[in-house]
Amino acid sequence: MADHRRGVPGTDRVLADPDVAAAVARLGHDLVVRTVREVAQRARDGLLAPERVVPETIAALPGSASGLRPVVNATGVLLHTNLGRAPLSPAARDALQVAAGTTDVELDLDTGDRGPRGASTVEALLRAVPGAEAAHVVNNGAAALALAATALAAGREIVLARGEMVEIGDGFRVPELLTSTGARLHEVGATNRARLDDYRQALGPDTGFVLKIHPSNFVISGFTAEVPVSQLRELDVPVIADIGSGLLRPDPVLPGEPDAASTLAEGADLVVASGDKLLGGPQCGLLLGREEVVRRLRRHPLARHHEPGTELRLKWPNDVLIGFAKAGGILVESTALREGSGFLAILGFGLNLLTVPDAVGRETAALAHYGTPPSPRALVM
Repeated sequence: MADHRRGVPGTDRVLADPDVAAAVARLGHDLVVRTVREVAQRARDGLLAPERVVPETIAALPGSASGLRPVVNATGVLLHTNLGRAPLSPAARDALQVAAGTTDVELDLDTGDRGPRGASTVEALLRAVPGAEAAHVVNNGAAALALAATALAAGREIVLARGEMVEIGDGFRVPELLTSTGARLHEVGATNRARLDDYRQALGPDTGFVLKIHPSNFVISGFTAEVPVSQLRELDVPVIADIGSGLLRPDPVLPGEPDAASTLAEGADLVVASGDKLLGGPQCGLLLGREEVVRRLRRHPLARHHEPGTELRLKWPNDVLIGFAKAGGILVESTALREGSGFLAILGFGLNLLTVPDAVGRETAALAHYGTPPSPRALVM
């Protein structure tokens, strides 16, 4: 009896089919090859006729290389975290098409020199919120708050009301986020009521800033009191307001929603918000406020790490980078043992915990820039 497996077409033959080749151009080589092999294996197992490998491969290919699938939001929640929050407008989608190619993201076309990253985005934010002297964009709202806490209050205190110590979803809580930066929290007031004197009595030489958080996902009603930014500005410390939603200007449709322009006008030194909620943009975190404060954040080593798309990675075989800043290195040396019995390898690993060495012509970082670093013993263990 003839072996049916001999009739199963090879991978190269399937890839040569015009429709499959077009799918490679659309979806990528690896995804299509993986699908071809899975379908061919079904044919080898006798579950599929060999002549059906090509059409079954085409049928099995996804419509997009993305792992995401379009869904209908029938939840009644317009900005649903699990469904991608704000859908991108046609203008935003067009901008993504431009950004997908080679662009002047960090190039001054007039001089030919390196320019500030995302300058056009910052200019657009400042035009939308004229009361902001400066702006900066990071990869999400939590990163924006973490950057502010690290740059302005690492090793110091952040004063905030107990009723504003919120959980922002998926188990992430603002108090834990803030303390992970090396800052200490000084809670004031009760769960339902806080007064200006509560804040005033909490201030001291170790105060980094006062934080005002908009509890966007819950409401406390009844016997309540909170201190607005317009009163917190009377305190002799920076005031940072996390407005959450990313509304830039007042909108009559959302009269109770805080916006960046009004919050800055009330006296906030810095406003923190998400860009993928009411603003309707991609996932990002916005920081708008006084030039001096934003400059401190922008120049902090953590700012590079929190830029959109930045991650911990390896460069070449030996550099450990956080964003584009070198935070450590790995060195491997080997030597052959006598009589060809094998070789001996020695692995060395260095990590900047508290300080960084002088490095000409490149950025460096230490774990202390990103919060309280682990002890050397904890790293070894």
